[in-house]
Amino acid sequence: MKLEPIINSLLDTDLYKFNMNQVMFHKHTDLNGEYDFKCRNENVIFTKEMFKEINEQIDHLCTLKFTKKELDYLRSIRFIKDDYVEFLRLWHPLRDYVNTSLSDEGELSITVHGPLFSAMQFEIYLLEIVNEVYFRFQYNYDELIESAKAKLEKKIDDFKNGKYNFKFAEFGCRRRLSRQWHDVVVKTFCETGYCIGTSNVYLAMKYNIKPIGTYAHEFVQMYQGISKIPLAYTNYYAMKDWFNEYNGDNGTALTDTLTTDLFLLDFDYLQASTYSGLRHDSGDPFVWGDKILAHYKKLGIDPSNKTLLFSDSLDFDKAEQIYQYFKGRCKVTFGIGTYCSNDTFAEALNIVIKLQYVNGKPVAKLSDVEGKTMCKDEVYLEHLKESVNYRVKIEGR
Repeated sequence: MKLEPIINSLLDTDLYKFNMNQVMFHKHTDLNGEYDFKCRNENVIFTKEMFKEINEQIDHLCTLKFTKKELDYLRSIRFIKDDYVEFLRLWHPLRDYVNTSLSDEGELSITVHGPLFSAMQFEIYLLEIVNEVYFRFQYNYDELIESAKAKLEKKIDDFKNGKYNFKFAEFGCRRRLSRQWHDVVVKTFCETGYCIGTSNVYLAMKYNIKPIGTYAHEFVQMYQGISKIPLAYTNYYAMKDWFNEYNGDNGTALTDTLTTDLFLLDFDYLQASTYSGLRHDSGDPFVWGDKILAHYKKLGIDPSNKTLLFSDSLDFDKAEQIYQYFKGRCKVTFGIGTYCSNDTFAEALNIVIKLQYVNGKPVAKLSDVEGKTMCKDEVYLEHLKESVNYRVKIEGR
């Protein structure tokens, strides 16, 4: 089986890749990074045919450059700066940064290594490629599409009949069934009015809808590789750089890279007043939300003017439960990924590409729940936990 190109535009990625990349371009071009792929599902086997197609798709990806139309669109986003867009006019993904291998047991390995501001851009493209190749080779694609259509129609009906009452953003790039189906999902949801935008920059441009995103865990992790910054303060310096880069604009902060308890030590009145809201991505969403609202009140800030964005492996039923719990207390919205872009009869892949090293030093995220950590150096991971726990214990009294 030979597939059409999966990636046809370098805008076919999440907005936060450009947001984070702009900060790195302006402030930390001396950092080098290594990213590793992991499939968290059990008993998933990648065949030699899949592996060959994945590599050919990566080869194609690395022939792409930004078009004038795409660059002009990026310039139209109010917080993307002209000098960064000029850099992107010259930039393109380099194949030499990506290494792939396949074990005899069918375990896929992908490593991206290079200057951090360049290596970081590969993540979403590679996940889109791997996911689509796997599902097209592993299943009858037409049957998958029929299943996806039926589930999409059911979701639309459930909004119309009042089962669902919330607004959400589509966050499905990385685990989408296919490029074509992703397009259908975003177009359909945004036409209904229930979807307020998408993280996918290309589809936002195509359908004149809002591109949504700020930063990911990797942004805070990057600062762990800067030797002069104490580990328990990397979130502080990351947010400081973000604040300075965007002058208080572009503002939904992610709390759980080094635990929400640590984050709140740095989320002072100035930060809390300026950021429009916070994003949840691990742990109990109800406990997390109550903790955040209490923090706003402690600072003397009215939480009804702030947004809580929930994005942790959400389906639509869970989102409705969260919405009903918090409505009226704050603004509530959701980022829903896999259950938008790859909801079929087949089990979705839980695949990730995570930052592992910066300037040769291991890095990690801790999250608010066990099981999401991905770090190759257990000694470092324990040291990071100790550093974070010590600061929370001393300053969080």
